[in-house]
Amino acid sequence: MRLLLVEDERDLRTLTADHLSRIGFTVDACGSLAEADDHISTAEYDALVLDRRLPDGDGVSLVRRLRGSRRKVPILMLTARSTLDDRIEGLDAGADDYLVKPFDMGELAARLRALLRRPGGIIGVVLECGNLSFDSAARGVAVAGAPLALTARELALLEVLLRKVDQVVTKAHIDSALYGFGNEATDNAVEALVSRLRRKLATAEATAGIITMRGLGYMMSAS
Repeated sequence: MRLLLVEDERDLRTLTADHLSRIGFTVDACGSLAEADDHISTAEYDALVLDRRLPDGDGVSLVRRLRGSRRKVPILMLTARSTLDDRIEGLDAGADDYLVKPFDMGELAARLRALLRRPGGIIGVVLECGNLSFDSAARGVAVAGAPLALTARELALLEVLLRKVDQVVTKAHIDSALYGFGNEATDNAVEALVSRLRRKLATAEATAGIITMRGLGYMMSAS
């Protein structure tokens, strides 16, 4: 799950990005509306965490532009303003949720998961292939009912592949989903990650495996 965090307070931006990264999100972080526009024009995001007061304008203006162009990406707004009128303005513009500063990181993560579980969201379902299952809300993997321990990056790769079972997933798509700006993968990082995940699935006797489609990408399929 790739997020864009737009927050001009450097320390808070770093703290928030680090926390969300540790719990499994791929996070791109910036501090202005102009930077946010650049990121959005380059990458696809599953959700936005958007500060309201930014050095080059009000975050609500970005919400209006996105909704005006029919972009349905979930948006959670951050604000130091706690008045009802401010929250109403943001929600009416198209924001999905509001969190007032200072906030708890656990609550931020929970609110994001709630947004992503809504109809049309990307979590809240159990993805399956063969005897392999992945609970996208609990972030747990099992093979024939037995838990399988994976690293955060392996888990992210597995999710990308399970969302497109029996379909080719390009290396470029995997790169975009797993690595944010400034944290791009090295030339063989994806290949090494696929190899590690493939070994763990085989060791656990999963009846689902990763097929290399040479020159195209990878595909998850039941054997």
